[in-house]
Amino acid sequence: METNNFNYVQSEQETSAMSKTFMSSVFSWMFAALAITSVVAYYFAHDLDLFATLVNTQTGGLSTLGYIVMFAPLAFILVISFGFNRLAYPVLLFLYLLFSGVMGMSLSFIFHAYEIGSIYGTFAAASGMFGLMAVVGYTTKTDLTKFGSIMMMGLVGIIIASLINFFMQSEMMDYVISVIGVLVFTGLTAYDVQKLKRIGAGVEYGTEMTSKLVIMGALNLYMDFLNLFLFLLRIFGDRK
Repeated sequence: METNNFNYVQSEQETSAMSKTFMSSVFSWMFAALAITSVVAYYFAHDLDLFATLVNTQTGGLSTLGYIVMFAPLAFILVISFGFNRLAYPVLLFLYLLFSGVMGMSLSFIFHAYEIGSIYGTFAAASGMFGLMAVVGYTTKTDLTKFGSIMMMGLVGIIIASLINFFMQSEMMDYVISVIGVLVFTGLTAYDVQKLKRIGAGVEYGTEMTSKLVIMGALNLYMDFLNLFLFLLRIFGDRK
């Protein structure tokens, strides 16, 4: 009986170690992508020659490259998501890193729309909220599956409402969408971390599939953080 208990404890310890290793890899690639996005966004915003490639100097609107940069992130997400099983790990990783760079180009516009101090302050607030919810998701014993389903429904609602408001241009609706967006992506952070922790406990290390799951997990958390930051910025950011 004592031997069985020892084996059980040993198995739990191994499972915990596997989860920690998996999550460590996920967060490492997430932070790497955020670093790339931040650097690219900063340089495109502050180098007038680079920023000029995104803006049509004659009309003041977006250039051809600007439109591509704005819509390319969605295309990257769709290709990565639907091509997950078919794409080799090096290709998936390359697309993920390229996606983070293109997102940086897209986000360079916020430096021209908001005060720099406001951007940094909101980024710090989003980091704190994300970190707190990541800890909650990793440590809680409560099953967040149903909670995650509710958050996903909220995400669908945000997408639909945003499409409607694209035509309505209602400031009040935009504010409400932003508030709901903060709540949804705060909740999704905890849910995704718990989900990834469970995935990490059951993977086989050293395989290409596990490496691909790490990248997909990093992409999920990257998007959770980025959307949380952008919705907070829309609420509290000081516009120029």
